[in-house]
Amino acid sequence: MTKLLIIIVSAIFVNNIVVTQFLGVCPFLGVSKKVESAIGMGAAVTFVLGLASAISWLVQKYILNQFEIGYLQTITFILVIAALVQFVEMVVRKFSPSLYNALGVYLPLITTNCVVLGVAIININENYSIIEAFTNGVANALGFTLALVLFAGIRERLDFANVPKVFKGIPIALVTAGLMSIAFMGFAGLM
Repeated sequence: MTKLLIIIVSAIFVNNIVVTQFLGVCPFLGVSKKVESAIGMGAAVTFVLGLASAISWLVQKYILNQFEIGYLQTITFILVIAALVQFVEMVVRKFSPSLYNALGVYLPLITTNCVVLGVAIININENYSIIEAFTNGVANALGFTLALVLFAGIRERLDFANVPKVFKGIPIALVTAGLMSIAFMGFAGLM
């Protein structure tokens, strides 16, 4: 139980996948203009990442390792992730068309989001059990969501701030992302 708690705290704060490991920066910058869409993207990534972590662990253990075809790991994991994202896209389109429209092209881009593939590979490299892999996947997704929602909230406030003309738009977003990264680095000594 202690190891699971360490995995959770580490994934959300200490080794946040976006602001300390710099994976998933594309949706971090692209979907962070509104808090609502950031929450929706975070929920979609949490669902996909939790399932992808467990399924990729099973595929690695019972298919790739059994048949000694570990060299197919990346392509196999991408296929698993793509199938899960298609499922999520169909569900979101059916149950929340407004969220589907708000996420736009970023929802299918979860397939190529390096967070999902990176966490699946980290789970294998760290020799996690299936429970630890699932926990790490969900915790990393929650860390991704936390960073995304915080960043979206700051960007919403920046729209009403008196920002110099040269910094409006992407430049101030990048400066803000850098400052958030520095703030998360403060958790480095925690674990």
